[in-house]
Amino acid sequence: MFFGGKTSFGLDIGSSYIKAVQLREKRRGFELDLFDFIQLPPELIVDGSIIDSMRLAEALKELIRKARIKTKTAAIGIAGHASVIIRRIALPEMTEEELSESIKFEAEQYVPFDIEDVNIDFQILGPKEEPGQMDVMLVAVKKDIINEYVSVVKEAGLTPLVVDVDAFALGNMYEVNYEIEAGKNLAIVNVGARTMNLNLLKNGVSIFTRDSSIGSNVVTEALQKAFNLPYETAEKLKRGEHADGTSPEDASPVMAAAYEELVTEITRSIEYFQTTSVHEEVGRIILSGGGALLREFPKFLAEKASVEVGISEPFRNISIPKRFDRTYIEEIAPLAAVAVGLALRRPGDR
Repeated sequence: MFFGGKTSFGLDIGSSYIKAVQLREKRRGFELDLFDFIQLPPELIVDGSIIDSMRLAEALKELIRKARIKTKTAAIGIAGHASVIIRRIALPEMTEEELSESIKFEAEQYVPFDIEDVNIDFQILGPKEEPGQMDVMLVAVKKDIINEYVSVVKEAGLTPLVVDVDAFALGNMYEVNYEIEAGKNLAIVNVGARTMNLNLLKNGVSIFTRDSSIGSNVVTEALQKAFNLPYETAEKLKRGEHADGTSPEDASPVMAAAYEELVTEITRSIEYFQTTSVHEEVGRIILSGGGALLREFPKFLAEKASVEVGISEPFRNISIPKRFDRTYIEEIAPLAAVAVGLALRRPGDR
């Protein structure tokens, strides 16, 4: 969904952090121009819905000042299982122009909201095995959710150039940074504080996505309850710091129990895909978001899900100028996965 303009930066507005990434297009790829983030107070965004738009706009303005962002146009992402509907559907073969005219009628069968209350987009993936049929990715997002984010971004002095879906932004990030393994399925899983986005790719093409209203806050909440800690102190403990006399070693069993919830959600999504897709296995998971930085979580997921797990490298094929602290950028890079994918968006992309 495009709003005009030419250049922008990627603005990932999560429930715990706002991340900004700007890339400079070079003759042989991309160069990092800007990467910064700011932490949000809890409860400003819940399950993709903005609870306090005024405070969120102020936080955005603070990030703009902190990062010295000059560009006034931004590509933003939307997530949330209650507001974003993504379906892979089979339709009779037709041209993109023909589908544009009929997509609203087709979408009514799959969207559990009034069709006038959503913005609809689609991507033709290609022909199906059945003659005369084609695969189509259908996307519907509630207009009121889009309007919430657009209004806040405008209040911060920016113009939203593109509104994308977080799960697809992960696919953009992967396409630029990784070699596509023919015939193999992999899942990119972005674990935020309150939301998890999964994008399952085959031959580099998205074939299944799912948003869940669970994230790394389940770990924070478990630590709060176990050690009677305030939110901010539990967050420090989650990051591996000593907090109020509690050591990371003391916290490990509590964190492991909370990890089970995250793993269950990831494996449930993958198993659902596998039950609806005959002979389709997922050979690898790439973790991004703050969840990728949780102590021992990638190893825990690999053992429990019996699948190879890697940490996302959103700057793998993006050159990093010397003015950046490369070691620090690489340490926190998983936080930037969605923002990098958004920064790659251009009007007219499909």
